[in-house]
Amino acid sequence: MDPRTWVKDLTPYFIFVLIVSTIGPFLFGFHLAELNTPQDVITCKKQSIHTTQSSLPQCIPMNPTEIGAVSSVFTLGGLAGALAAGPLSSRYGRLKAMFAIALPAIVGPAFEALSPNIAVMSIGRFLSGIGAGASTVVVPLYISEVSPPKEKGLFGAFTQIMINMGIFIAQLLGFFLSHGQYWRIILAAGGMFGLAQTFGLLFTPESPKWSADQGRLSLARKILRKLRGHKFDIEDEVKSWGVESSEPVDEEEETLLQNENSQPSPSPGSGAQKEINSSNVGMIQVITDPQYNRATLAVIVIMLAQQLTGINSIVMYGVSLLSKLLSSNSATLNLGVSALNVFITALCAPLADSLGRKPCLLASIFGMGTSSILLAIGILKSISIMSAVAVLTFVASFGVGLGPVPFILSSELVGNEAVGAVQSWALAANWIATFLVAQFFPILNEAIGQGKIYFLFAALAAVFFTFTVWWIPETRGKTSLDEVWGREPGSSRVGRNERED
Repeated sequence: MDPRTWVKDLTPYFIFVLIVSTIGPFLFGFHLAELNTPQDVITCKKQSIHTTQSSLPQCIPMNPTEIGAVSSVFTLGGLAGALAAGPLSSRYGRLKAMFAIALPAIVGPAFEALSPNIAVMSIGRFLSGIGAGASTVVVPLYISEVSPPKEKGLFGAFTQIMINMGIFIAQLLGFFLSHGQYWRIILAAGGMFGLAQTFGLLFTPESPKWSADQGRLSLARKILRKLRGHKFDIEDEVKSWGVESSEPVDEEEETLLQNENSQPSPSPGSGAQKEINSSNVGMIQVITDPQYNRATLAVIVIMLAQQLTGINSIVMYGVSLLSKLLSSNSATLNLGVSALNVFITALCAPLADSLGRKPCLLASIFGMGTSSILLAIGILKSISIMSAVAVLTFVASFGVGLGPVPFILSSELVGNEAVGAVQSWALAANWIATFLVAQFFPILNEAIGQGKIYFLFAALAAVFFTFTVWWIPETRGKTSLDEVWGREPGSSRVGRNERED
């Protein structure tokens, strides 16, 4: 994709909004990885990951089962946040949902940094998980609704880019602060990022699409105009929402744009708008109604694939996994892997729009499955070079498709009336799978033998590859749900607003 074809659509304000909103996914990645590098220091196994000696640090003794529990309780909080976030953002708006998410994102790290024992650490991890889980539901929806229509895939990938950036920053802090009591600074840093996001949200607008759906079309136009700039023609994008309103443009809504956080309760719009509001679909309906359940299954399975192919075994346990094989170089490798993850995901972000969602997914799953086999062999045979290369190709393959694409699909496989519910189910599945990996990877890896679990990840990759070929439709360039699913035009009982990809 030629950058000149989309850079002209961007304004400094849109870039600011993009960065502020994606601090939530950034914290998801940060908390996933924050215990990885300093794990042995926190659990009293080491004084430092470095060769220099230091005084015995304050620490919390934990066995492998307790380490898995503290790591995985974060995912239970994420599951709770993911299930609540869809209905919350649909009812009160994306912006207010992001403000609500910021509270546990600040309080959780405070508990973690000040924890004297496993119980307090677990409470902090659970609260941090609530904020992170909710953000992975709300933020992709918000980005989809504020991004230029033809670059939704590109900017949708920013969710995964920021997750990877959070992982990298956590690993970077861990590399330098994994000694003494400095590990507490790593855990406290998450709360500082949460505070920064809260401040930034004071200057962030509500989603223009959500505002239009609530009957405030003139306000939505003003927000969109501010995001796109005064030289950009917004009429086609406004028409693509499929929302009409008879409300007049008045000075009151101009004031609302300047003070977005003081928005009143949704006011009734035209008859057409009332019909749109009444068609919102709940979480039970999207899994029972034939109109939605195929798309719901597709997104849920792809979210499961994102986690059950093993990416978080590296993110959360990579240092301890490779410590015996690579000795002191395991922390350095893990830091390099995190940097590579950011680079590859950013580099491949345009591919979803240029090559298509499905080819990126298939290439990604195939690469991860192959890398899993090589990693298993490398660990079993103690071939350090093979293990290191396999880890790098494993993470690079993830960045091609399984990282960014699942966060894009929810808004492209169902209509706006169901996207919140489908996204909640999808991220709930994602968090359950993350919990399974976080809780049981260290236990299984020790029980069945170091490295053998990657044969299981490879087998799961084969299953997900087959499912993607058989079940997942291509959405790039499709302007309606009927076209995506190969149905007769007009067969959808609840219409979907046309998209421009």
